[in-house]
Amino acid sequence: MNRDIKVLILFASYGDGHIQVSRVLQKSFLDSGISRVILKDLFAESHPFINALTRYLYIKSFSFAPFLYGWMYHRTKEMQHETRITQWFNSFGIRKLRYIIREEQPDVVINTFPMLVMPELRKRDGVFIPTYTVVTDFVLHNRWIHPQIDKFYVPTDDVKRKMMMKGIPADRIKVSGIPIRKGFETGQSPSDAYQKYGLDPSRKQILVMAGAYGVVQNLEKICRSFSLIPDLQMILVCGRNRSLQEEMEHHFAGNPCVRVLGFVENIHELMGVASCIVTKAGGITLSEAIAQSLPIIIFRPVPGQEMENARYLNKKGAAIIVNNTGELVREIGQLLDHKQHLNNMKEAVRALYRQRASSTIIEDILDSLDTNNKSYINKVAIRGIYGEHFQ
Repeated sequence: MNRDIKVLILFASYGDGHIQVSRVLQKSFLDSGISRVILKDLFAESHPFINALTRYLYIKSFSFAPFLYGWMYHRTKEMQHETRITQWFNSFGIRKLRYIIREEQPDVVINTFPMLVMPELRKRDGVFIPTYTVVTDFVLHNRWIHPQIDKFYVPTDDVKRKMMMKGIPADRIKVSGIPIRKGFETGQSPSDAYQKYGLDPSRKQILVMAGAYGVVQNLEKICRSFSLIPDLQMILVCGRNRSLQEEMEHHFAGNPCVRVLGFVENIHELMGVASCIVTKAGGITLSEAIAQSLPIIIFRPVPGQEMENARYLNKKGAAIIVNNTGELVREIGQLLDHKQHLNNMKEAVRALYRQRASSTIIEDILDSLDTNNKSYINKVAIRGIYGEHFQ
């Protein structure tokens, strides 16, 4: 197979998950001998001010008005693509994408965010470029679906069935899992992590992911509650939220029951020694925990896709949803005190795991491409339609 193809991956920076998935796919392409892989934050490049404003509102909605985001999510969940307002929304960033297509002339376009600009461009301009979408949630929203997408890569059989119910042919949907970094799929010695992060191997470890946006609230109260439980050590990861890290370090300086950390690149090392994880319900973080067979506690999930992710995993027996500090401490105490319950959750988590998601996607895309013909046809079509008269 000709490996001299160019891949364009489109993402959006609403949270870190979509760029993480894009980078994982980029590395998998590189490992497969595809050296020309371009990542583009399309909304940021096309409308930087609007993108910055909507990102700010998105982040603030977690704390101040989560019901508004949830309302919008559910209002648009069954949106139809032929309506005028939907077509307008799908065209957001289309002018910039035309420019990128003309300049880069990619052979493949991959979406890792629920944006429909590329399929809308195909429909309007008649430029055929193989277009793929990687779904990064455990639930389905119509923002992921468009008839001009050639193939969908989804996390579970349940998502595939829901897509088929919406009219997507089965052969255009592949259950791949959600791409995660290789570190989550390789084993390591727990003793290395204990030493590296200053953890007490005689205690059970509870990993709490505070989130860059402070999604897990009442952290001081949570930490103090856990510090009163014998034989437990809480690992609090504050991410890039430096002010939160400094605040928690001040409160728990010298307390051996609470280990406060900032951004941790190799978070799989901490997941490997934890008995369970307390986190928000983003699709990528959940997939990482699933790869580590780690029972999941979801604390106060926000309305929208995170609430739907939480409910899905809870229904599968892989996660517990809690809404206040007392409930959180009680559920974790019961989970760690009942070994069978803990093992049952681990089995439920393992049942959701799909190995080698990124490799599965890359191999399937490459197998589906007749690169000797499509690369030439795409470039001729792009020059012919846009050429010197590009608008």
